Amino acid sequence: MLQQLETLVGSDQQQLLRDIGRGIEKESLRITPEGFLAQTPHPAGLGSALTHGSITTDYSEALLEFITPVSTRIEESLATLEDIHTYVYSQLGDELLWCTSMPCQLGNDADIPVARYGSSNVARMKTVYRYGLGYRYGRVMQTIAGIHYNFSMPQDYWKRAWAAEDSPGELQDYISARYLGLIRNFRRYSWLLIYLFGASPAVCGSFLRNRDNHGLQPFGDGHSLYLPYGTALRMGDLGYNSDAQKGLRICYNSLPNYVETLRSAIMKPHPDYARYSSGADGNYQQLNDSLLQIENEFYSPIRPKRVTRSGETPLHALTERGIEYIEVRCLDVSPFSPLGLDAVEVRFLDTFLLYCLLEDSPPCNEQEQDCMAANMEAVVNRGREPGLQLRCQGGARTMTDWANELIADLEHIASALDSAHGGSAYGESLREQAAKVADPELTPSARVLREMREQGQPFFRLAMAYSRRWADHFRQRSLDPETAADFDRQTQDSLQAQRELEAKEDISFEQYLANFYGQYETLPQP
Repeated sequence: MLQQLETLVGSDQQQLLRDIGRGIEKESLRITPEGFLAQTPHPAGLGSALTHGSITTDYSEALLEFITPVSTRIEESLATLEDIHTYVYSQLGDELLWCTSMPCQLGNDADIPVARYGSSNVARMKTVYRYGLGYRYGRVMQTIAGIHYNFSMPQDYWKRAWAAEDSPGELQDYISARYLGLIRNFRRYSWLLIYLFGASPAVCGSFLRNRDNHGLQPFGDGHSLYLPYGTALRMGDLGYNSDAQKGLRICYNSLPNYVETLRSAIMKPHPDYARYSSGADGNYQQLNDSLLQIENEFYSPIRPKRVTRSGETPLHALTERGIEYIEVRCLDVSPFSPLGLDAVEVRFLDTFLLYCLLEDSPPCNEQEQDCMAANMEAVVNRGREPGLQLRCQGGARTMTDWANELIADLEHIASALDSAHGGSAYGESLREQAAKVADPELTPSARVLREMREQGQPFFRLAMAYSRRWADHFRQRSLDPETAADFDRQTQDSLQAQRELEAKEDISFEQYLANFYGQYETLPQP
């Protein structure tokens, strides 16, 4: 790692660290003033969820998603996210944004509206995909929110690193291989992020109303369910998991193998899903009856990504043009921050991801994949348990010993980032995380349970109080006229873009799907 780090710490090279790109995607449920899931359609004042660049929806019609553009400055990304929240609140009427990953009070599955995007083929495909998710996993899953963190190294870094290794192969292939190395290391060590930032140790009882085998314990009067040492329950069996997907072995040792594993899961029918219609007589309950309808149905804590062209599949984009950035998907929405995360967390993420990139990352086998999965499950369900043991090559070790070792290794990265940016903010963020390892009571998951106990409140009441607090924060904040006008333009432009897309549609939905899935058949196989 230290040799790799040298590429970034010279006086003429520190700009490479200042040019790290990041983008944030943050999800929040719209709720009524009483704390129930909003049944209203996507607010007209927020434009088209299909074509708006900053504000869209994810699974449920009520699950808003806010997207910041790629930026090299943390402060700029967070300021943009704050502006988006402020603008959204100006259009919500009396509705609120729910401030945690696990949802508000829920009714039955039929009361959870599936996201809709209009009448175009791409819009219909997005909606049918979500209907398929509802049939396969239950619509209640479509109310879980998270934060996705997109991370990329500047092109100048890749050119220098490639040259330092005597320019092996093609630059595009070198970049993809290095990003896959980052992903393998991330999967080895991402349990640390779950421990440090997990903020969902409890759920409202309504979330599991029709499920008995959840393994959670009643909290207080039973309106909440929890695990005493749980950290991020949405990343465990309560999230998008299925027995069918558990047998899916995704390989990150090479891009062709990754692409082929997912391609195969998308193209081969799966008997568990044959009972749902995939277009017979025009009835689409799902896009297809394969294990995965599309790539996004594989819910990994991290994904290799490439911006796609119109109508292009993600796997085709990766095959043609390589990995462009990675997307971290295991972050909870924190109720203790108005944005759901803060600069301290972002700085640690940058430090951690840079370590995963620079540290040696050997290929992994199925045995190591089993270890990764077991460690993630252990920290999700028992992360703050005293003496918790994790699996590693050669046996087991306590989570705290391993976490302290990782944080010590991260000091070199944090120091380099502080040197590049000036100041000590990265080192301070690292020390804040080290304190959480020393004292589990400092973690967000412990704080959630502590405040529930001290205030005598179930999870719903605690989250509702924070949701109202942050609603007041954003409603009292105003946008400068130029920023407000820009959001207004985005709203109108997105509505016009949707109308134009719908007006020029010239093929049937069946042909659109045939064209889309035909791309998988032409992908090269390893």
